[in-house]
Amino acid sequence: MPVDPELRSLDIEIPAQPEVLVKLSVLMAEEEIDLLAVSALVEGDMALAAAVLKAVNSSLYGLRGRVQTVHQALTYLGMREVSAIAFEMSLRAAFPPAAELEPVWERAAKRGLMMGRIGQMIGVDPWACHSAGLFEECGKAVLYRHAPQHYPAQLRAAATDAELCQLEVSAFGVSHDALGAALCESWGLAPAAVASVRHHVTLQASCQMPEALQRRGVAAVSFIVHTLLNDPDALELRVGEMAVQAQLDAQACLRAARRVADQLERQGE
Repeated sequence: MPVDPELRSLDIEIPAQPEVLVKLSVLMAEEEIDLLAVSALVEGDMALAAAVLKAVNSSLYGLRGRVQTVHQALTYLGMREVSAIAFEMSLRAAFPPAAELEPVWERAAKRGLMMGRIGQMIGVDPWACHSAGLFEECGKAVLYRHAPQHYPAQLRAAATDAELCQLEVSAFGVSHDALGAALCESWGLAPAAVASVRHHVTLQASCQMPEALQRRGVAAVSFIVHTLLNDPDALELRVGEMAVQAQLDAQACLRAARRVADQLERQGE
């Protein structure tokens, strides 16, 4: 999906993809992914390897024993989840630490994990799902870095992301969903992930797939996870509505969502 060319005329910098992620993306695109190559790549960046191990040993992943090497992490969690953690840590490192962004990164980690697992269960590209979940709110970090004195007030003032987008357009001429999609495209994410990030605010507010959205599976998983996290009592109804629009099996989606929610609950989240 092409990102609005008007973004290029705005004075808002989008960080370049780190070299390690360029190489990791190439490895993840292979039909037969080389476990040792991925392990060596992540371990070759000491800061990234340390961040990955810290994340793997957090309660979010629920591992019983302490993981001490990236190779162990790959063995226990699998290629997709460890690679996604590497993307998450590199994404965070691209922006200055800020207390206002901590909830964004916490939601990103949980949402990406849930989307990847649900995608795997229902046959929607799990890597695209996981990366879309990680990057869904990254446009907020772009705007925070661009206007650290003014943007936090907008984050506090908006009750919903739809309201936040209106404030952002008024102040900067662009909203975080469009900026997030631009960053995703710049970093080489799958077109379906880019489209999900671009349209997630509209989709969550309207419960209707935009007609322009052709690759709908990843966006549907995003919507399901959003409902699961924010309005679980409406899960069955919303999943049914979204599955029809995305041509997915509603019962399979519902089972997957509930199974992933149960997994996280057992892990103490």
